[in-house]
Amino acid sequence: MQNLDEMRPFDILRARHSFAHLLAASVQKLYPKVTLGIGPVIENGFYYDFGNLKITDADLSRIEKEMREIAKQNLAFKKELWTSQKASAHYKKLKQPFKLELIKDLLKTKNQKLKTGKVGMVYTGDVFLDLCRGGHVKNTKELPLDAFKLTHIAGAYWRGSEKNPMLTRIYGAAFATKKELATHLWQLEEAKKRDHRVWGEKLKLFTFAPEVGPGLPLWLPNGTILRDEIENYAKQVEKEWGYQRVTTPHIAKDTLYKTSGHLPYYKDSMFPPMELDDGTYYLKAMNCPHTHLIYRAEPRSWRDLPLRFAEYGTVYRYERSGTLAGLLRVRGMTQNDAHIYCTEDQVEEEFLKVMKLHEFWYNKVFGIKDFYMRLSLPAKDKAKYVADPKGWKKAVDIVQSAMKKSGMPFEVAEGEAAFYGPKVDFQIKSAIGREESASTNQLDFIASKRFNLTYKDKDGKDKPVYVIHRAPLGSHERFIAFLIEHYAGSFPLWLSPEQVWIIPVSEKAHDYAKQVKEALKNARVILKDENETMGKKIRQGELLRIPYLLIVGEKEAAANTVSVRERGKGDIGQMQLPEFQKKVGTELEERI
Repeated sequence: MQNLDEMRPFDILRARHSFAHLLAASVQKLYPKVTLGIGPVIENGFYYDFGNLKITDADLSRIEKEMREIAKQNLAFKKELWTSQKASAHYKKLKQPFKLELIKDLLKTKNQKLKTGKVGMVYTGDVFLDLCRGGHVKNTKELPLDAFKLTHIAGAYWRGSEKNPMLTRIYGAAFATKKELATHLWQLEEAKKRDHRVWGEKLKLFTFAPEVGPGLPLWLPNGTILRDEIENYAKQVEKEWGYQRVTTPHIAKDTLYKTSGHLPYYKDSMFPPMELDDGTYYLKAMNCPHTHLIYRAEPRSWRDLPLRFAEYGTVYRYERSGTLAGLLRVRGMTQNDAHIYCTEDQVEEEFLKVMKLHEFWYNKVFGIKDFYMRLSLPAKDKAKYVADPKGWKKAVDIVQSAMKKSGMPFEVAEGEAAFYGPKVDFQIKSAIGREESASTNQLDFIASKRFNLTYKDKDGKDKPVYVIHRAPLGSHERFIAFLIEHYAGSFPLWLSPEQVWIIPVSEKAHDYAKQVKEALKNARVILKDENETMGKKIRQGELLRIPYLLIVGEKEAAANTVSVRERGKGDIGQMQLPEFQKKVGTELEERI
C-alpha cells in the first residue's frame, strides 16, 4: 500500500516552507529588533519563532499584509552553501544568538554533508536571508496567496526546554486552494467550540489543582462515570475476546527497568528515582515489565499460548510543564493496556486480531469512521534501538503482513519505532477532522531475551515467546478528551453522566415525577425539583446536552405518560411511560 505521505502534494510542502520565510522577512521588516528562531513546516501550515517580539493576535493582519506585499515582488528563492565561519560572522554582526547556536549544533551532527563545515543559506530575493537546508518554491509568484492565513500566536521555549528563553511563535495555515483553507479555518473555529477543557468544566467532568500539580487531573463524579462506563465495557469485551485480567503496582525497583531496557532509553520521560532503605524505586511509566514477571511466574507450555493479560494500569510520565494540555497531555494516565504472549506462528494472527479489536471500538462502538494506521520503523541512527537486524526484519515483515490482511489503510513512518520493536499507531479523526493518536501497538521480540520469557514446545524444548503490546483505547485521559471534542459534549446515552432529567411542571406533579424516576432506575436520572421556572430548566438541560428531558404534569400523571424532549430533535411528543422505559433500555443495552 502506498505511503500516505507520498500521496500528499509535495509542492504544498515547499509552499508552506516558503511562507515561513516570508513570515520571518515580514516580521523582521516590521519589528527590526527581533531575533530569529526556527520556521519549520507543520501539518496544515507552518510557524516561526521570534525573540524580543511582543505582539497580540490583533497584529497578525498587519504582518500578513506585509507578507503578501513581499510575495508580489516575484522574488526568487536561492540557496548557497556558506562556511560556518562566514555564516557565524553574518549572524554575529546581526546579533542573532539563536542562529549562532544552530550553526554550532549543525557542525556537531553526523550528517556527512556537513563535514566540510558548510551550512545552507537561503535568499528570498534581496529581502531576506535565512539559515536553512532548503526545500522552497522557485519564486514567490508560485505561492497561493489566497490560500494562506496567519492563525494565532503562542509562547514557546527555545528548542522546547524550560531552561531556555520564551519566544513568540506565530502560526500560519497554507493550502493549495482557497477552498481547502476555508475548510481548515472552519475546523479551527469548530474546535474552539468543542474544546474538551471548556466542556470538561461545563459538564463537571474533571479539574486540576495546583496543590496536586500540573498534568495530574482530578476526576469529578461525572467524569468518573465516563471512565467507569468505558472501562467496564472494555473489561467485558476483553473477556469475550479471551483476555485475563491482572493488576500490577505503581512503583518498582530500578533493576526492573534496567532489565527491560527502559533505563536508559526512557529515563528522561520517567519521574526522578526514590532512594529507599532497600533500594532505588521509580514510579511506573509503563506496565509491560511488570506484566512480563506475571508471565514468568510459572512455567508455560505451548498449550497455554497465546496468553492475553489485560490491565487498566495507571502510569506516570514526566512531561515538561510547557507541553501539558488539558487531558491530551498529562503526567498521570490510566491505560487500556494488555500484553499478548504467543509463539512465532501465532504472532501474525494475534496482531490481526488486535487491529480488528481497534476497528470494533472505533467504528462500531464510538462511530469513528475516519481512522488509519501508521507503521513506525526504526531511524537510520541505530543508537536508539536494540541491535538485532534479523529480529527487526522479521518483526517488521510480520506486522506489515498483518496490516495488509486487515484491509485498513496505513502509512509508513521512519524513526518512530519503540526501542524494542516496530509499532503501529492508530490515528483517529473527530467529526470535524481533527486527528489524534488513539493508541500504540508494538511487536516486541526483545522481551523474551531480557526477561527469559519462554515456553515448552511439543518436544519439551524451551522456545522464546513474542510479545504484543496493545492499548486500543490508549489512556482514559487522551481518549476521553477526544470523545468530548468528537461529540461536542453530546455523548451517546450510555456514556452520558446524566441521561435523563425529569422536570415537573408544578409541585402537584412531584409525586408522579418520583414515580417516573423509580421506573427509570436503570438509567442515570436527575429529578429537577429546584425552585426555578420550567423554561429555565429546559434551556439548562439543552445547554448541558442532556439526552432526554421529561416534562411531567398532572395531565401526564393521569395518563401515565411523559412529554419527551430528545437532544437534537426537540419536542417529540408524549410517550407512555413503559414505552419510554423500553426505548431507553434498548439504547443502553445496545450502546446506540
